[in-house]
Amino acid sequence: MGSSTRIGDRIGRLIVAPEGAVIVGDMLSLKVCQALAAALEPRPDRNGVVSDSGNSPSDLYTAGGLFRALGGSHDLRIVDPDAVADAVDESVAVVLLTEVDYRTGRCHDMGALTATAHAAGALTAWDLAHSAGAIDVDLAGCDVDFAVGYTNKYLNGGPGSPGVIFLSEALIDEVRPELSGWLDHEAPFAFDLDFRPDPGIGRMRIGTPPVLALAALDAWEGVEMADVRARSIELSERLIAGVEASCPTLDLASPRNPDKRGSQAAFRHPEGYAVMQALIARRVIGDFRAPDLIRFSITPLYLEEADIDRVVEILGEIMATDGWDTPEHRKRKAVT
Repeated sequence: MGSSTRIGDRIGRLIVAPEGAVIVGDMLSLKVCQALAAALEPRPDRNGVVSDSGNSPSDLYTAGGLFRALGGSHDLRIVDPDAVADAVDESVAVVLLTEVDYRTGRCHDMGALTATAHAAGALTAWDLAHSAGAIDVDLAGCDVDFAVGYTNKYLNGGPGSPGVIFLSEALIDEVRPELSGWLDHEAPFAFDLDFRPDPGIGRMRIGTPPVLALAALDAWEGVEMADVRARSIELSERLIAGVEASCPTLDLASPRNPDKRGSQAAFRHPEGYAVMQALIARRVIGDFRAPDLIRFSITPLYLEEADIDRVVEILGEIMATDGWDTPEHRKRKAVT
């Protein structure tokens, strides 16, 4: 029953969060809803929420649904990623951003944008879905208010593994959960009819811990993020160099500077969907992201140079022979 906080503390060490500030459980969208609702409550006189067009559409869907439930008085302002700082004014309650763009790997400056939000009297809610376990994250050093993420990507929990939520030390005893359940009660086994929130991060835990999924996260015991990040950059640079040398018709969509991108590399091609299907048929599992991106995620805990070189080799063969140009590869499937 304690796995949610035990694994939360382990993840907390990867994202520089104090012990007792991170908990794991439920799904990411639920954690986004919890964080955003809790961040809005202390600013009842403000109705603005700033996000950007590089954010996860799922986060924006969640925000829209929450606003409808709250009466529809909040205003979701979606701006260009480079315009976020200019969009934050005294009408903004929360800045809701994903640190690493899910398509290109472009990174926001978490510290600078958090400082901008605080200077305007707003709170921040950061989504770490493509950064926790992939790049150096310093929630404490950046003075972040709320952060969420999930464990199924770079934290290697697998499909359906749970979400993560972080609360700053300044807020952890003040936040009132919008959604309350059995295990965020102060004494769940008392089975009281009246709800009293857990005095710490436990107030953001709703349901029973997904014990089997959490067990996979023990792989992070003793792992240092500096080593993970260094290996990530080494492998992604090898991938980009190889693809650009062998596939001249693919254009790099990710930032070329590794310090400005996450642990991924994306390339543009007008027939990106068919290219990715051809790769998957050859057992190279990447992603297609509309309208034209093929994306490769680098998970340094278990990928090595031979894997990268094999991707470059197979992709080069597909592009040189137009191996993607078949009815089978062009046929759209439900999952991309």
